[in-house]
Amino acid sequence: MSEIVRVDGRSTDQLREITIERGWSAHAEGSALISFGGTKVLCTASFTNGVPRWLTGKGKGWVTAEYSMLPRATNSRNDRESVKGRIGGRTHEISRLIGRALRAVVDTKALGENTIVIDCDVLQADGGTRTAAITGAYVALADAIEWGREKKFIGKSSTPLLDSVAAVSVGIIDGEPMLDLAYVEDVRAETDMNIVVTGRGLFVEVQGTAEGAPFDKRELDALLELGLAGCADLKGAQLAALAGE
Repeated sequence: MSEIVRVDGRSTDQLREITIERGWSAHAEGSALISFGGTKVLCTASFTNGVPRWLTGKGKGWVTAEYSMLPRATNSRNDRESVKGRIGGRTHEISRLIGRALRAVVDTKALGENTIVIDCDVLQADGGTRTAAITGAYVALADAIEWGREKKFIGKSSTPLLDSVAAVSVGIIDGEPMLDLAYVEDVRAETDMNIVVTGRGLFVEVQGTAEGAPFDKRELDALLELGLAGCADLKGAQLAALAGE
């Protein structure tokens, strides 16, 4: 990679400092406070024995997610969407993305007729809130599943989790592909992309947009390689958190 040094001193292929504080909530069946540098997201997983009416009797479980941002997670205060009386399009989009990412690694039959709802609340935003949410949500989900197993809602030999899943942002700034964009980088990126990858290295979702000049296949390949490597490192952080390291 290039020897360019970024505003925070990182190399172009380096993640921000990643921390995962597992079991942050005393009440949720699974939880994790995750930090991607200055971005901090609290992910909680709530386990319910039972499924939505449209799934009743089908022998399958359900995993879904909701995303929100606290009013002062950013430089200036934003009104709560509950006060506005409607949920914004961005919030809906990110909530659906997190849900899709998690369901990609869940065997709903092995989960049984149980529901897990993941709430991802952004406490502080500095770029990459959706990718941090997905990465932290997996840890919360894994713990909620184990809670369900301990309470005998899930069979001892069942394996609801097929794989891990993590996500990271990448982008092109001044012609240079970069990993894990902080806000000051994200706002000036010529290309902005979010990559969701399983622990086996399979893509769940790639969201990419040319904010300025269009990008070519060579640049796309470079961004995908950065994203794969970044998600591999995030997988290590997730496993370490779940192992109590």
